[in-house]
Amino acid sequence: MTDVTQREPRDVDQLVTCLRDARRRSLELLLDLDDERWIGPQLAIVNPPLWEIGHVAWFQEKWCLRHLAGRPSLRADADRLFDSAAIAHDERWHLSFPARSEVLAYVNGVLATVEERLAALARLDADARYFHLLALYHEDMHGEAFVYTRQTHGYPPPGVTGPRVAGGGPCPGDVELAGGSWCMGADPGDGFLFDNESRAHTVEVRPFRMARAPVTQAEFRAFVEDDGYGRRELWTAEGWEWRSCSDARHPPYWKRDGAAWLRRHYDRWVALEEHLPVHFVNAHEAEAYCRWAKRRLPTEAEWELAAGPARYPWGDEPPTAERAELDLRSDGPCEVGAHASGDGPHGLRQMTGNVWEWTATSFEPYPGFEPGPYAEYSEPWFGTHRVLRGGAFATRARLLRNTWRNFYTPDRRDVLAGFRTCALDAR
Repeated sequence: MTDVTQREPRDVDQLVTCLRDARRRSLELLLDLDDERWIGPQLAIVNPPLWEIGHVAWFQEKWCLRHLAGRPSLRADADRLFDSAAIAHDERWHLSFPARSEVLAYVNGVLATVEERLAALARLDADARYFHLLALYHEDMHGEAFVYTRQTHGYPPPGVTGPRVAGGGPCPGDVELAGGSWCMGADPGDGFLFDNESRAHTVEVRPFRMARAPVTQAEFRAFVEDDGYGRRELWTAEGWEWRSCSDARHPPYWKRDGAAWLRRHYDRWVALEEHLPVHFVNAHEAEAYCRWAKRRLPTEAEWELAAGPARYPWGDEPPTAERAELDLRSDGPCEVGAHASGDGPHGLRQMTGNVWEWTATSFEPYPGFEPGPYAEYSEPWFGTHRVLRGGAFATRARLLRNTWRNFYTPDRRDVLAGFRTCALDAR
């Protein structure tokens, strides 16, 4: 039987279960860290965990208590401390934070108050459902950020619910897809949607061939060892500028060990795992690899068509441990040949879970886009970010569907992202 926390909650009891589950996961990812690590080094790519967990609670309070119920904040200084729209990123390390215990009291108090209010509701009306799910999924996304923050800083791996799924091996070859007219995106009526995936619209997709699985560490190592980072002709102009300024010569957590390569996995070094997907690479690195391999990244439309018309590649049934690597069951991705039972209608593997996949598509609004109540979610990032699809090993299953759009700037190589490729021309 599928765990209720792996799918979108449909009633008050399921919602409370999922809200508790999200908060438990958030705290599990932080409580083993000492006070110094709750602040951590100041970097442009992560937040101080103390600020971030406070922000998660503040966001829930803003929409579920202050907006829906007109209640005052549990802390008079909450906006000054945790409002992401008002507090510049670099300032978040230098605020006058209360003690960690006080922040945790606020975090726990907000959830307890939300639960009290939900207990008084006979049913969820449309607004209550939308804003509680918005807060839930917002926390799920920050939970994934806590995972890659631990990797970024070299903290110990997070606690997980089980060992990495064993074996799987490679999954070579392409699948030929006919293309055609494709209804891209989603319309209201099938559950919660973020504003950037709303407005289903028809696009035309040419025939194409897509790799059955993401690029592996062994495949990417061949690119590195063929001087892929040193060959200007393999990089876009933007990519080469990034590579030159960053002096990147291989993925960020790799290093030489004689003739071999090691990869930093949180706080320890491990040998490269040949059949695991390469991850912690950015869109520029993915594109350079593609040019070296005489391949290309898929467009967003190609990716969605390849995933299929159902909610998930395999159909409408929620994800399970057999179908997809999700929910932080392991502290890293599995081999690209694993989870055959999660194959999509065209025989493509791991279109959901394991690693996010970069696409060639800039993050732009769909035709007729209208911002949702949380207006800062999508609109400020159009034109500067790149679309990723699919989900990663730390992504919550309840968050995902084939139409879900993730987005990061193309230089980000700290997030749980890899890529799969397409042939340059269809057969």
